[in-house]
Amino acid sequence: MRRPLLAYALPVLIGVLLAIVLLNTFPQLLGPPQSSPPEPPPAVEAPSELNQPASRATPEVRQAEPLSRMQGPVSYSEAVEKAAPAVVNIYSSRVVALEEHPMMSDPFFRQFFGDDVPSQQRFLSSLGSGVIVSEDGYVLTNHHVIDGADEIQVALRDGRETLAQVIGTDPESDLAVLRIDLEDLPVITLYDTEDVAVGDIAMAIGNPFGVGQTVTMGIISATGRTHLGLSAYEDFIQTDAAINPGNSGGALINAEGALVGINTAIFSRSGGSQGVGFAIPTRLAHSILDDLVTQGRVIRGWLGIEAQEITPELAASFGLQAPRGVVISGVVRDGPAARAGLRPGDVLLEVDGRPILDARVAMSDIAAIQPGATLPLTVVRSGDKLSIELEVGERPPPQLRQPER
Repeated sequence: MRRPLLAYALPVLIGVLLAIVLLNTFPQLLGPPQSSPPEPPPAVEAPSELNQPASRATPEVRQAEPLSRMQGPVSYSEAVEKAAPAVVNIYSSRVVALEEHPMMSDPFFRQFFGDDVPSQQRFLSSLGSGVIVSEDGYVLTNHHVIDGADEIQVALRDGRETLAQVIGTDPESDLAVLRIDLEDLPVITLYDTEDVAVGDIAMAIGNPFGVGQTVTMGIISATGRTHLGLSAYEDFIQTDAAINPGNSGGALINAEGALVGINTAIFSRSGGSQGVGFAIPTRLAHSILDDLVTQGRVIRGWLGIEAQEITPELAASFGLQAPRGVVISGVVRDGPAARAGLRPGDVLLEVDGRPILDARVAMSDIAAIQPGATLPLTVVRSGDKLSIELEVGERPPPQLRQPER
């Protein structure tokens, strides 16, 4: 029995050994090998600017930040509601004497009227606007709104009305300060006009044509406008917010409801708004308000001269290389300039070391100097350049500053 088993076992053993040898030699005979994650390729260091060819260097570019766009509001009602209660309507009236008819001076005709002689007076009324700027009842408005008025009535938006007292006026800036005696007054917030920029939203609040309080909107079109011939001291904010008769003295506010200016004038060929309106900046108005309330007048520096801008022809006649400075055409007797020895015909080139490029700007700069201060001047007289020191005086009323020519 063992022999037949041995006869079968030997071939099986040889087959198993042969299979082991084949599998070790050719493992793929068992099927595809199990996949394993591929090894990452060796890291390659990015070339730096130092080892790159000059012609392939990456240019340095300034990358702009994403635009930050602030969405404009769909309504300015909050700003208006904040400012409008402090904007008042001003009604001024004055008695005007009419010219008497020549017949009334004849006793023969007067006897027919007895004591019932027709009145030779009538009332004239005008309207404007104003802005309450303090809880004490001070109101800013324009000088021309209340000029010559015998009675001034102020009407608030809440329906209250009262008579106003004139604290002071400044015709040279066209500003006036009134005072009203009422309790719980709404007060507007003042904005520093140094921060006002062209393109800012602006709204004008006033009483145009007497229709009642009205709001118009536009932008700040320009700042520092001068040479308009509207007043002696000009530094206007220009706006295209509609300003019409009756808006004078009203408020020009920004998008937050703060006061940036007192509406004063318009340029118009028809009498209505054409998108060119002017307002006195808050900073100037606040300065004049302080002077009128505390001093009773506006205190300005003054040289006591009348000046004329230099044209190229005048510059050539005075031997100047460029048309800069101003020609002194008149000197006020016993004024600061006269005491310092200035004469008509002198050319004023510099004030306090600063060249005069614009006569009106120079006049405003001098007005800001405290009276009594010593001011160095540079003048040209008969072709010679002179240095003169002058003690600044206080600018008197117009009737007291007539120059000698």
